[in-house]
Amino acid sequence: MTSPDLLDPRLPSPLHDIRDDRFERRGLRLLLKRDDLVHPHLVGNKWRKLVPNLAAASGRPLVTFGGAYSNHLRATAAAGRLLGLPTTGVVRGQELAGRPLNPSLARCAADGMRLHFVDRSTYRGKTEPETLARILRAAGAEDAYVVPEGGSNAEAVRGCLALGAELRGHADVVAVACGTGGTLAGLAAGLAAGQRALGIPVLKGGFLEADVRALQERAFGARSGTWSLDDRFHCGGYARTTPDLEAFAQDFEQRHGLPVERLYVAKLLYGLAALAQEGAFARGTTIAAVVTGRPFPEPGTAAPER
Repeated sequence: MTSPDLLDPRLPSPLHDIRDDRFERRGLRLLLKRDDLVHPHLVGNKWRKLVPNLAAASGRPLVTFGGAYSNHLRATAAAGRLLGLPTTGVVRGQELAGRPLNPSLARCAADGMRLHFVDRSTYRGKTEPETLARILRAAGAEDAYVVPEGGSNAEAVRGCLALGAELRGHADVVAVACGTGGTLAGLAAGLAAGQRALGIPVLKGGFLEADVRALQERAFGARSGTWSLDDRFHCGGYARTTPDLEAFAQDFEQRHGLPVERLYVAKLLYGLAALAQEGAFARGTTIAAVVTGRPFPEPGTAAPER
């Protein structure tokens, strides 16, 4: 029931060579690892992180956590619909009475996910056993399999090993945007010796290094692979943008005909262009940027109504 084959993944995901003078004039080669094409509904790293958790759930209902615009909530809801599993999404923040759901949460609801809203103080304590038990009781999900926020746990990290393995021999540096750190943790461990992984956090706070280290320790018993983080490109925090970021994303779309997802992918590419300009990469370096998502709602589609 929860076999990855039933979800029809496209693996390995394509690797595209991008001609961009911002990199070429520095003697750099840019590749895009199109993980956004792995699956039409479980996009990019969401497929890689969710499938091992679906196997661990063994057909039990799923409960997971996210903000009002969470890509992870949408992917979990889609997986539930495709596999016939009940899903519950615990959403950070109070539901506004009489207000329609935003397009992201409306998509979750359309895919059959029950939404349970909690205040931000309670949400912050969701990893504490007593608070988690209280949330699960209130959501009617006491018997469900719990997938953490962003899907990042030891199962997910091991699931992202394959992403690194697919990039062995193709790039010197593999870069990925980071939310909860699970993709970076698995990716870095899957790369070959001599390759390094670079994480671009999309949240501010500087806490992610400890989280990635802890995820690797739970998944592999120790830190694994060569990786680092550069937290200068969050543009104010999660779901925050700046005029410079928006201008960069629009320009990249026009140059390369690729819709750029703003919460993660735009910040990754923006950060890489800035690092190239700074001379952070030696001439002759091949950089692979992992495209982990695509814009939502997608161009030409309407958001579901509630």
